[in-house]
Amino acid sequence: MPDLIVRSSPLSPEAEALVEGLVAEYDGRYGVNSRPGGARSELMRYPAEAFAPPLGDFLLVQRGGETIAGGAFMSHDDETVELKRIWTRETLRRQGLARRIVLALEESAAELGYTRAYLTTGFRQPEATGLYLSLGYRPLFDTSVDPVLYRSLPFEKHIGAKAGVAGSAPVYAPAASPDEATARVGAIKAQQEAGIAARLAARRATAA
Repeated sequence: MPDLIVRSSPLSPEAEALVEGLVAEYDGRYGVNSRPGGARSELMRYPAEAFAPPLGDFLLVQRGGETIAGGAFMSHDDETVELKRIWTRETLRRQGLARRIVLALEESAAELGYTRAYLTTGFRQPEATGLYLSLGYRPLFDTSVDPVLYRSLPFEKHIGAKAGVAGSAPVYAPAASPDEATARVGAIKAQQEAGIAARLAARRATAA
């Protein structure tokens, strides 16, 4: 039976493998104490409805009824989505599953009318950086600088109606120290979280 890509939710039983896999990986790479509450608190930062159409999506790759890969996106504005939760089961990596899920997320976002994908990966995940570069994502950081001075490495790519258009977002300058980088990432995430909360509130008001 071929692998299936199915729409799901971060709260569904089928998503448990993805959530637990990401918790184990992030805590293993960065340490449980790298953020308050560890990786699990970060994964639960946004409500499930942020990853549901038309403001987002949550896709899983299933093989024989088991979840083996997945990912999601949520919208920052009417043009930009942020890809999140990209994961592949550790024993099945280097089979193109992460590439497949990223492309499926881009396609879903484009079908919803979005034209720009944004994402970040951690400074201790060089294989993820390589994947996004190979998929045409433009780094919004200086690739010649020690990534620890960014901590979170941002990328962008135009999709859908603007596919192939060169990105124009400014490249971030590195922080002066790892502590400064951590503080800056925290401030950026807080600002993004406020914007996403506002979009969700507007969506709820419209649907009421």
